[in-house]
Amino acid sequence: MTSTSLAPRRWWAIMPIVFITYSLAYLDRANYGFASAAGINRDLGISPGLSSLIGALFFLGYFFFQIPGAVYAERRSVRKLVFMSLILWGGCAALTGVVANVPSLMAIRFVLGVVEAAVMPAMLIFISHWFTKRERSRANTFLILGNPVTVLWMSVVSGYLVHAYGWRHMFIAEGVPAVVWAVCWWCLVRDRPAEASWLSEQEKRDLDAAMRAEQAGIKPMRNYAEAFRTPAVMLLAALYFCWSIGVYGFVLWLPSIVKNGSSLGMVETGWLSALPYLAATLAMLAVSWAADKLDARRVFVWPSLLIGALAFACSYALGSTHFWISYALLVVAGAAMYAPYGPFFAIVPELLPKNVSGGAMALINAMGALGSFVGSYVVGYLNGATGSPAASYAFMSAALLVAVGLTFAVKPQRGNAQGSNGFTAAPLHGKSRT
Repeated sequence: MTSTSLAPRRWWAIMPIVFITYSLAYLDRANYGFASAAGINRDLGISPGLSSLIGALFFLGYFFFQIPGAVYAERRSVRKLVFMSLILWGGCAALTGVVANVPSLMAIRFVLGVVEAAVMPAMLIFISHWFTKRERSRANTFLILGNPVTVLWMSVVSGYLVHAYGWRHMFIAEGVPAVVWAVCWWCLVRDRPAEASWLSEQEKRDLDAAMRAEQAGIKPMRNYAEAFRTPAVMLLAALYFCWSIGVYGFVLWLPSIVKNGSSLGMVETGWLSALPYLAATLAMLAVSWAADKLDARRVFVWPSLLIGALAFACSYALGSTHFWISYALLVVAGAAMYAPYGPFFAIVPELLPKNVSGGAMALINAMGALGSFVGSYVVGYLNGATGSPAASYAFMSAALLVAVGLTFAVKPQRGNAQGSNGFTAAPLHGKSRT
């Protein structure tokens, strides 16, 4: 039975919920860049170096609680975990709008990272319960589309909110929706197909059979320690660390780069900051569709990251005197960095058995969080210390080039069948399916 004939209503029942949930998570982590461009540093007496640290503190909390959250989601309930996370992160995000001093801002940014830490791995685990191998690149993309699509509209809305009401009201207005959505999530979501009343018994049996068949060809693993020592998992974690340096250095500081590089106001800055994410959304949809169509993964990851690295390198070479050309290259870089998310996160469930794949995805995402901390801190620091984004362009370009090299280091198994690590591949000298 093909994946397209397996309960097609899953896409309409599951993916809008997944998309909205991750969108709200991303909203509350990315809007700090607008507050920074709009005067939070001046109002609270924050130096440029400290501003970089505060913006990056979110990712430290995010790093430390990835794996515990994934273990709970895999062994107990994604539904319960995300419900509590929605309430807590919405509350923390709204409280950011009432902070009166730097220590309270730093504490809230760190706690916000802690309560959002489990969301990404939990949602990836949730998708692996509901969608088959040939569907996961697209399903993962619809999840991660919450990232660029949110920043797309958030850039415009935040620009208007900051312009009309200030950064405090922006945080409050953008934190409340997560708390409201928690109720919707609880009413609409079930952890597994077997618990869904809207699926027929035959559809449940067919899905279960398809999932079991996929797992049959993957070598069993005893525990997380064995999975974490797998060379491919370690390489993917290092790859995602470097990749995230570029992504979050870009996301958090793009509004400031645009604002400082032009004479535009906050509303115009918001519109310009949105355009790279429109390009990213289109690129993600195209790449995920092609990756599932061709049953390929790696071949869609490294070219995109290489394009992003070259775009940053060209922006660096241009210097600070050609704003509009540099901005066009930033649009290209943003689209390229986002494009391969779907295929990338489809690799792990094809690589490892179900009992450890969630923890492995959490480890990889945790390393991404650490890379996000480094990227957001170093890019913010370089921008403040040099008065120009040129040095940060060079830094992000170098990080993406390392990620490209690590992509090639993740080698598929030779042969036509699944290898001992479960990574499906054709012979390397023939048509690759990685």
